[in-house]
Parts: sequence; C-alpha cells; structure tokens
Amino acid sequence: MRRILFLTAILMANVMTMSAAKKSVIDRIEPTDWFVGMKNPRVQLMVYGKGIRDVESVTTDYPGVAIDSLVRLDSPNYLLVYMNLSGAQPGTMTLKFGKTKVPYQLKQREMAGEKRMGFTNADVLYMLMPDRFAQGTGHQKQVKGMRAYTEDRTKPSLRHGGDLNGIREHLDYFKELGVTALWLTPVLENDSPDTPNGYSTYHGYATTNYYRVDPRFGTNDDYRRLCDEAHQKGLKVVMDMIFNHSGFEHPWTHDMPSRDWLNTPEWLTEDSSGRDPMTGFTANSDGSAPQKSKYLQTSYKLTPVVDPYASKVDLRETTEGWFVPSMPDLNQRNPHLMRYLIQNSIWWIETVGIDGIRMDTYPYAFADGMAQWMKELNDEYPNFNTVGETWVTEPAYTAAWQDGFGTSRTYLKTVMDFSFFDKLNQAKNEETDGWWNGLNRLYNSFVYDYLYPNPASVMAFIENHDTDRFLGNGRDTLALKQALALLLTVRRIPQLYYGTEILMNGTKEVTDGNVRKDFPGGFPGDEHNAFTREGRSKAEQAMFAWTSRLLHWRQNNDVIIRGSQTQFIPYNGIYVIARQYQGRTALTVLNGTSKTATLDPERYAEVIGGNTRAKDILTGRYYDLSKPFDLKPRQSLVLEY
Repeated sequence: MRRILFLTAILMANVMTMSAAKKSVIDRIEPTDWFVGMKNPRVQLMVYGKGIRDVESVTTDYPGVAIDSLVRLDSPNYLLVYMNLSGAQPGTMTLKFGKTKVPYQLKQREMAGEKRMGFTNADVLYMLMPDRFAQGTGHQKQVKGMRAYTEDRTKPSLRHGGDLNGIREHLDYFKELGVTALWLTPVLENDSPDTPNGYSTYHGYATTNYYRVDPRFGTNDDYRRLCDEAHQKGLKVVMDMIFNHSGFEHPWTHDMPSRDWLNTPEWLTEDSSGRDPMTGFTANSDGSAPQKSKYLQTSYKLTPVVDPYASKVDLRETTEGWFVPSMPDLNQRNPHLMRYLIQNSIWWIETVGIDGIRMDTYPYAFADGMAQWMKELNDEYPNFNTVGETWVTEPAYTAAWQDGFGTSRTYLKTVMDFSFFDKLNQAKNEETDGWWNGLNRLYNSFVYDYLYPNPASVMAFIENHDTDRFLGNGRDTLALKQALALLLTVRRIPQLYYGTEILMNGTKEVTDGNVRKDFPGGFPGDEHNAFTREGRSKAEQAMFAWTSRLLHWRQNNDVIIRGSQTQFIPYNGIYVIARQYQGRTALTVLNGTSKTATLDPERYAEVIGGNTRAKDILTGRYYDLSKPFDLKPRQSLVLEY
C-alpha cells in the first residue's frame, strides 16, 4: 500500500517553535550556484532543510548583493530567498541563516546572452533517446543510491544502459550522416523505481531532480563535455525539458512547499490500496464498480486551451489533470514555482551551453506562466530558440501557439508541425488523386501557412518517440524517401528520429519500447554495428547513403534556408514544390501513385523559366526540362538548376 502523507509537513507548521527553528539544517539550495551579469539581476534561492522556514534572518555582507525578501511557505522545510545581484562580481559569498553560514558561488558568464545562437531552419535536428542509443566506456550497470532498477535489454520498457558518453563517442557518426543538431530526450534525474510489471522511467519524462543529470546517464560534467565536443564538431545540442509535471519521487510530492504547488493534490492523502495506477480509481472489495478517487486525470484533449467557447470543466481537466498518476501536475500559476522553473532553464543554458530547448506537453501547462518563461528567455537570449510540443493536427491550433490566441502572447518561436506528420502518414498508404487523397493532404496542409507568423520556424517531422515508426513493421523505402525528400526541402525546421537512416522500424501496438529500440552497434556485444559502413547491411547502407547525400546537400544551402516556396496542386498524381533564391531553384518532385506518371515541364514553366537541364541531387542523373519525362512509381526527385 502506498500512502503519501504530504499534509503532515503542513500541519507541523502549527507546532513548530522558534527554538526548533534555530536547530535547522540546510540540506540543499537550488539553484546550486548562479551567474552575475544577467539582464534580470534578481534570483530566487529555494532553501530546503528541516525547520528552515522559521529561521530568524538571512543576511550577507557580500558586495553588490542585497537580500530583497524572504518567502515563508506552508511547509516548514522550505524557505525562498530573493536576492538582487545587480552590483555583484564573481566569487564565493557567505549566506548567514541565523547562526548558520553557507557558502554560495556566483559565477562569471562565459558569453553575453545575445551571443548564444539557437537552432534555425538551417539545421536538421536528430532526436535520440540516451538510454537506447549507445553505451559509453566505463558504464556502471548499477549506480549506488538510486531506487531499485534493472538494466535488461531484452525488456522493451526497462532501462537498457545507454548514456551520455556513448553519444559523445559517436559524434563523428552524426557528422558523417549530415545532421547539425542533437535533440536528446530528458537527461535529468529520474529516480523512480521499476514497477512490478516491468516498466521504468528510462524515457526521462519524470524528473526527480532539476539540477542533476541522471547518474545512469553520467554527471553534469559529462553533459558539459558532450556539449563542448559537439560544438567543436559543429553540432548543436537541444535539451528536452518538462514544466508540466515532475516525477512522483520528486521531494515536492512528499513535502509540498505550498498547498498550491501541485494541481489537484488531494488524492495523495487517500488510501491507495487497490488503486489502478493509470486511472486513480480504487476497486471495491466485493468486485462492484470502482470508487471514484479525488484524482483528476487529464483528458489529453488540448483544444479547450484555445477554444473561445470552452467549458470550465473541460479546461480544468486539460490543464489541472495529471498526465498519469506517477507524474504530479505542477501548478504554473504559482509565481514562486514558475520562478524556479525559469531559473532552471537559464542555469542549464549557462552551465552546459545548450543551444535550444524542446518543451514537452506545452499546452497542458498554464499558458500565462509559459508565456512569462518564454518572454524572459527571449529577453535574455534573443537568438536562442525553443520548440514547444503542440500535439493537435490542425495548422490553426499550432499557429496559435507560435504567436498567441485571443489577447494573449505566447512568445514561443517554434512549434511542432503535427499536421505535416499526420497528413504524410496518411498519404503514404494512399494513391494521390485529383482532389483530397495522397499527397494532396500535404498540399492542403501547407496552404494554411499564412496562419503562422514564421513558417520557417515550424518544426516538421515524420515520426518521433511517441509515434509509430514511419516504416511501421515494414521497410517501404520508396515511401520513406518521399517523406524525407519532402521533409528536408520544404520551408520548415526538419527533425529526424534516430535510426530512420538505417531503416529502423516498429509500432506501439504492444509497448512504446518497440519504437525506441537500441541503435545497433551502440552496446557491448552487439554483433550488428550500424555505425560503420562495413557493419551495415546492403539495404541499410543504401538508405544511409541516400539520406546522407540529401542532408549534406542541404547544409548551408541558401535555396532551402532562405528561398521562397511555390507549391503546385498535385497533377496527374505528381506533387511539385519549388524553392528559389537569387536565380537558383530546387524542385522537389514526387510521384504519389503506384503507377508510372508523366511530368510535363510546361505546367511548371513559372519556376523552370528558360532552364532546359536539371540535376537530380539524389542520383546525379540529369533530366531534360524541354520535354515531358516519366517518373517511376513512387519516385522522388530533388532537381537543382
């Protein structure tokens, strides 16, 4: 039976005395250190220790530092100290908590905020899961001090043992492939025990410490080393963050700083005997209908957040319901929690030098708090970039988050194009007709680009860790090549999912782990090594070479990065998109049918002009643009002239 008595800490506040407070000890301070020279000189310190709330005073005599205020929360074990560092220089200051002295380091920033450059549409992001990609030298199979877990590569939902050093040791692979940025799923501590039915938080989306890399992945220094060496090779690093929820084993769950730190926490005090871990309901002992808990489950329906007619009950279920019972829902309306989260993202930018952030479950969090975060981040780092996960397949919904909805601003620069993903995955199984099916779906999605303030800062993808692999359980390379040709040439920021280039497949019908398989060759004892040309099968090498050729052609290609976009309604089953810049043209041509189709260049005269010869960059073959020519079934061309 799992009983969480978080109210105990709150009730203790009524019997605490000042004499007890004098005996308080400080277990941790977050952030662990901070930086001088920020545009916003104010910093919040979250101090945790038994009875620390009632310490008599907090002082410092460090030059340029002023204690602005103390916030005493509901729990006696938390104290928030707000300081102003506007005149401070780097060094180690001494904070006095009553009679207790604690050193605290103020660091020099490595560069001004405007010099930190984020990812753009000139980049191609390569998304990978650290646990499933590669294991580095010296990996520990068991890390002391962590809750019970097992590394077992035969179990798709347990940890497999990939780590940060494994990624770092394969940086040359990314260079060979031709991607320019790495998006790692969350690397922060996920200290949740494995469940009896064989599940773990290997995925990283249940944070239990916001200032510590999960020791199974490595250390904070290992993360910094990965970023540094990636930068040396011209690769950017994007950090996956989650502000909507934390992991159940985070200290906040068991000792909430304040009553409103979490959304709908009432159920934590209930008897958990017989509770369904996915619904929060408890079955009756006589087998009758289950009793309804105070637990509030999110509906996973994101439309109420922007719906002008949304009911209060629908909106509450979306934004205040928990994602799952093992992930407590954070309340971004609490200004002190929001300050903590904002500072945490800044700390990781300054500490390890990440080049971007991907924010998980973006619309589930309260919009005003997230807008405040984005505005402050943009003010401090005007050239940085953040992409928000906005999982609705309508362009109007996605576009609303890039700019704002109603009278609200979001300040979010990049959103994920779930419409592109959805339409493409429908089209791959259809014949392109004269109206709606096949590649018409993509055409009809792009026509709504006028809704986006900046279509070039929308992230498109064909699959990710939360979806079936594009190939499903098959290996249709013709469909995959069409998808990649489109993804890498349209006016978007493209994102690839690890292993696509070597035909990795799988579906979620049994478990998410089947779309998150280990990269072959990344682990000791692997007989199959897809990191090398020699280790790949003939089919894998052919797909790798094709993808790499397209990726390297795309790098620093102003036609793709800065060019205009013209699309033609699919005609005779053929979909054509032109990108043009300063007299140069790239023409993506896709036969969306399973039959031979004829392309008549005359129909595309406005983008071909007087050019009579074009090179397909995928094969090196030249095509005569002065007369019609045939396309094989599902053939893809990327012509340049």
